[in-house]
Formats: sequence, structure tokens, C-alpha cells
Amino acid sequence: MTGQPPFPVEPWCVRETTLDLDRLAQSESVLALSNGHIGLRGNLDEGEPHGIAGTYLNSFHERRPLPYAEGGYGYPESGQTVVNVTDGKIIRLLVDDAPFDVRYGTLHHHERRLDLRNGVLTREADWTSPAGRRVRVRSRRLVSFTQRAVAAIEYQVEAVDAAVRVIVQSELITNEEQSTTSVDPRVAAALENPLEAVEHVVGSHSALLVHRTRVSKQLMAAGMEHIVTGGEDVVVESDGEPCWARTNVTGVLRPGATLTVVKTMAYGWSSIRSVPSLRDQVAAALIGARRTGFAGLLREQQEYLREFWDNADVVIEGDAQLQQAVRFGLFHVLQSGARAERRAIPAKGLTGPGYDGHTFWDTEGFVLPVLTYTQPRAAADALRWRHSTLWLARERAQALGLRGAAFPWRTIRGQECSGYWPAGTAGFHVNADIADAVLRYRMVTGDDTLDRECGVELLVETARLWDSLGHFDRRGVWHLPGVTGPDEYSALSDDNIFTNLMAARNLRGAADAVARHPDLADRLGVTDREALSWRTAAAAVHLPYDPELEVHEQSAGFTGHPEWAFTDDPAQYPLLLSAPYFELYRRQVVKQADLVLAMHWCGDAFTPAQKARNLDYYERRTVRDSSLSAGTQAVLAAETGHLELAHRYAREAATVDLLDLHHNSRDGLHMASLASAWTAIVSGFGGLRDHGGVLSFDPALPAGINRLRFAVRWQGRSLRVTVTSTQATYALHDEDPRPLTLVHAGAGLEVANDRPQTVALRKRVAALPTPEQPPGRRPGDGQ
Repeated sequence: MTGQPPFPVEPWCVRETTLDLDRLAQSESVLALSNGHIGLRGNLDEGEPHGIAGTYLNSFHERRPLPYAEGGYGYPESGQTVVNVTDGKIIRLLVDDAPFDVRYGTLHHHERRLDLRNGVLTREADWTSPAGRRVRVRSRRLVSFTQRAVAAIEYQVEAVDAAVRVIVQSELITNEEQSTTSVDPRVAAALENPLEAVEHVVGSHSALLVHRTRVSKQLMAAGMEHIVTGGEDVVVESDGEPCWARTNVTGVLRPGATLTVVKTMAYGWSSIRSVPSLRDQVAAALIGARRTGFAGLLREQQEYLREFWDNADVVIEGDAQLQQAVRFGLFHVLQSGARAERRAIPAKGLTGPGYDGHTFWDTEGFVLPVLTYTQPRAAADALRWRHSTLWLARERAQALGLRGAAFPWRTIRGQECSGYWPAGTAGFHVNADIADAVLRYRMVTGDDTLDRECGVELLVETARLWDSLGHFDRRGVWHLPGVTGPDEYSALSDDNIFTNLMAARNLRGAADAVARHPDLADRLGVTDREALSWRTAAAAVHLPYDPELEVHEQSAGFTGHPEWAFTDDPAQYPLLLSAPYFELYRRQVVKQADLVLAMHWCGDAFTPAQKARNLDYYERRTVRDSSLSAGTQAVLAAETGHLELAHRYAREAATVDLLDLHHNSRDGLHMASLASAWTAIVSGFGGLRDHGGVLSFDPALPAGINRLRFAVRWQGRSLRVTVTSTQATYALHDEDPRPLTLVHAGAGLEVANDRPQTVALRKRVAALPTPEQPPGRRPGDGQ
């Protein structure tokens, strides 16, 4: 799948105007609906044809062995894979005796529309059966943000020019046949019939199925209920067996008449509760949804999203494609975590089976900063989930001979699931990324509740890992040898600057936290001596630097490695699929922003001149084989004055799935890239920084953007920022009478509700010419 998919550029929706079966899997990901608990891929109502059928419950998974040709101490023994649970999306239609199937008969019109303001997927189809019977089908689908366990579909059939008998078959189906055609190793491992039946109940208009995973022994329940209106001689009846249930609605439609079926679904799962408890929870959710009705669910959805967009929207004038893509990304980031409620936020959200449904450091590094500034409650819940797995991280650290906690590189429920040990074992920076998210949450929200509840403990246990992992040399300099930073093409390196700086921040943050909460320090056994050791290590951290080239080394010795022999052959990318890892490890080739990421997250550790030289050096060696990179490169390109390059990178980050730039959106969306599009705009062109707990801005716009407006939450306040080519306006939109102090272009500024401030922009001048990228890797190449 390459090129431009049929999604016209519109500000508040993603619309599929034609049905291209070759792109169906990608569209299913793009049009997916979720609330962080339930995920429904954008499969067609009738279930067939499909690219990848998918209905997911957050963290519901099956275990599977991780085979090794040669075992090793500390290797994870089992993996975890997200399960395609009981599918309740399916509503089949027979027109007289012909099944509605877009591959047969005549499809006059087909359109689907994802409404970003209302959180609804609509579909319109105009179809004539092979026997000449014409009908119009309309459906609306939502996954409720307000009723966590509930999803609903309104399905309508209209006879066009002759009377027809229609049969609507609404189904629950377990253990659907899966189709995985990709050879990419990141695609989820196939699972065959992972669910075994436990109980099924069928009523006249309803059904409920309970199943259990065969190995992990997790229970899940799915229920459906129906309300039918319209038509003549309508009969409703249901039947079912342990792995399927079906409600049949039969009726006659005169020309112009419409039959409407409203289907509500409810889902729940547990690893500890009983079958009756889970069954009753799902039944209660169906009762609540019935009382609300589809119209009520839709109103609740609209109200929820109205409040979200009021505090999170980004308005971009001058680049319509970027405008659509940034809102699309924000919507999916919200869907990934809004009602996750102490569950993980997977790298693909709940939009597909890619990466086995695992969570990585992407969550804390890219998704949580956006949620912290726009939907902080969801960010807090994600951190509570990490804390719930702390005991497993302690066990992992102990197995590795380390103190504190070693959080997993990839996981669903907290156990390490990576069989790639240079990352799964040595990618320790995930610890510091989690700590950074804890520190940012407290700083941005001003809320100390999470700190006391779990944040301090997370900071302490992650700091203890660094204390046992690092060491002082004979000159008193602190080092972290043999780690894997964000650039996975440079594994097992000494003194990776990103890891060192983030570990130092973690250590300082933990020492500050126990000083704030001496009672928690006592409970966690932190002595004054231990806290002092953290501060001492942080102050002495080593940052490798090449004085001859006048650039920082991504890790010790990096600039002395042989250069990579770049060619302009696009078939070589991604390099991990065309070159052996040992060759990547020993050369100057960068998979994704690493040192550049350090200059964003830890920007106060570098001077402007260092940032300019470092960016110039590493741009020429970064191939962006990961979707995590473009948003970060946009931020640093903007900061160093390369605004047009930053604009191209921002567009790449934002359109990664709408344009299928990595050719794997079929397996699910790239949540970190979609989140980093917001960061590219707000931190890149808006210049947002929060170093040292100070809210600061230094805006500048590229030529292709005339005006930018965005909103952020800061310590309970709602701040609106509007930027033009010459000035910025800061305004508060809340009822708090207190002024807010911020920094604009290095100068302090005080903003109050009745006193917005408009100030001139500082001219952004590049110190060096625009850097080049490796052949064929300029942002925008091949798009």
C-alpha cells in the first residue's frame, strides 16, 4: 500500500469516499474506535471482506513461549500477545435471499466518515443485489467515553425502488479466523482459537458469552442487546452456541421505508473475578446503555469531546493537511488512554495487533506528555498502571543482579516480553522515561496526590536501579556502561548521553521527592546517605564530547566509528531488514533521534551553539527507520532556525498513518508518532518548554503556516496561545483570578483572565545552513 489513500483533506473528519479493498486493512486502523478499554477496528459492519478482524480489550492477552536457539540467563521465558476477543461489530444483511457483500452486485456509492468532534464512525452504502434489489444502508458506530464498558451501533436499511424482505443478523463471534499477511517481524504472532467457552446465555433480543484464555486463564464476557423499529411483519429471535450468538430481525420494507436496529454491546474482563461477577457486570452495562439509548450515548459522546477539544485543540492556518492530521492524531491519542484506567497504553493503542499489542517506553516518552498537557487524568491513570507492575520490575532487577526496579522494554501486564536482549535487557532508559513522566505530571498539574500515592515510590525504585548500574571512575566521573539508548542501531554502548542525562534527572528527582516527603522516605527505607549518593552521581554524570568535531557523541566513541555507506536505493530501508545488526552496531548510522531527543527533553544541558552543531552532524546519519523520530527532529530543527525542515518533519510525524508512510499501518496506528505531531507543533513552532518547572514559549512559524493556536493546561489553568508571523498572544480561559507567570523568548510575562498579553516574536536565525539527510531520507521523499 503506497501513495495517497482516499481520505480527502477536511478539518474535522477523516472520510473514505471509495471502498478500495487493497487498502482495507489500513482503513480499518485509521477508522478504529476506542476508549482505552474497548477497541474496535474499522471493519465493515457485515464483517467481510476484512483486512484484519479486530476487537480488543485493554491488556487482555494470551501467553506464548519465546523460543531461543541458544538460551541465556535472564532471558524472558514467555511472551504476551493481545487477543482478538469476541466480535460484536458484525451485522449481516440479506436482501431477499442475497447477502449484502460489497464484492457482489453493484455498489453505487460507499462512504465512511470518522467524525473527530463527535467520536462516531458513520457509513453510507447504496447497493443493488445480483437479483436487482436496491437498498441503502446507513450505520453509526461509537465506543463510549462516558460508559466505559459500552459500544453501540445504529444500523438502518432502506428499500429504494421495490418492496424487499430483509433479514438483519446481529452477531457475537468468538475465535474469528485471523489473516496476517505481513512478513515484518513486528506484526503480532498469530493465535489460533485462543478462547475456550465458559458460559453462554441467549434471550429474545440479547445474548451474552463468557470465555477464558487457554493459557493465561483470563476471563472475558461480551454481551449484546437490540432495539428494533420500522418495517412490516417484523420478527425478532435469537439463538446461539458457546462460541457464537445471533439475533435475527426479519421484516418487509416498502419503497422508501426504513428498518432500524440499535445494537448495544458491553465488554468486561478479569484475571481474578468469578464468572457470575463478570457476567453480571456486563449485563448491568447493557441495562445502563439501554436506559441511555443511542441518542443519549451520542449526546454524552459529543459533550465529552467538546470539553476535550476546548482544552486540547490545535488550530493551524495555512496547511490544511497538517491541520487534519494533527487533530486525527490527538483524537487517537485520546482514544488510546481516556478510559484505560490503570491499564497500559499500547504502542498501537487498541487499533490493531501490531507489536503483539505491547507497551513500550513510547507511552511515557511521547504519549503521556501530550495527555499531561491536555487530559491529565488519563496520564495519571497510565502512571498508576506502571506502579501496579512495580513488583514485577523489582523481580526483574533482582534477576539481573541490580537494586530497585527494572521496567520491561515491551510488555502487556508488566513482565518483560522482549526476546531481543540488547533492548529487553540493556534498554534501561525506560526506567528514566517513566520517572520523567512522573516528574512532569507533578510539575504540569501542580497535583501532589499522585506523588504521594505512587510517584515517589516509582522515583525511588528507578533511582536505585541507576545507583547500582552506574559507577564512578578514578576521577570521580559517573558512567553508565553497556546500555542501549533510543537508537537501537547503537546497542550496548557506553555512556549514551540520552540515558545518562535522563538517569541524572531521575536521581535528582528522587532525591527531591524524598526531601518533600520524609514520611514516605522512611517507609521506603531511603536514608540521607542514599539520597546524597543520588545527587552526587547526577552531578558527576559523563557526557561524551568530541572536541575535534565540536559535537557531543551519542555515546562514547560513536564519532570514531566507520561511516555507513548510504545509497539512494529505497529498498535498503528499514536497515534492520536489509543489514545484519552487528554491522549497524559498529557504524555511524542512527535509527531514530537519540542525542537529538536528549537535546529536546534535556535541552537545558546544551547551549544553542551545541544544539546547532549536534543537529547538523546527526541529521546526516539518521535514517528514521522508526516512526518515533520525525516529531523530535521537527522540534530541534525549529529551535535551531530550520523552520521549513521542521515543517516537513511535522507533516511526516502527523501523516504517518493517513499516508501509510511506513507501509504497516494495516497492523495498527503509530500512537507515539501521532502524539509527537502535537509536540512538533506545540514544542516546535510554539516553542513550549518546561525545563526546571518553568513554563516557557519561544514561538516561530514556518512560511507555510500563517497562524497557530493551541491550548495547554498548566497547574490547573487553561492557557490559550495564538501565534502569527510577528506576535504571540497568551490568554487564560478559566475562573481563577490569580495571574499566571510564564516566560516568552527569555523574558518573564504575567497573564491574567482579564489581561491577555500580546508580545512580539524573537526572530529565529539559523546558525548553520539547513542540514542534509542521508540519500532518500529527506522528509517528504516518496510521499
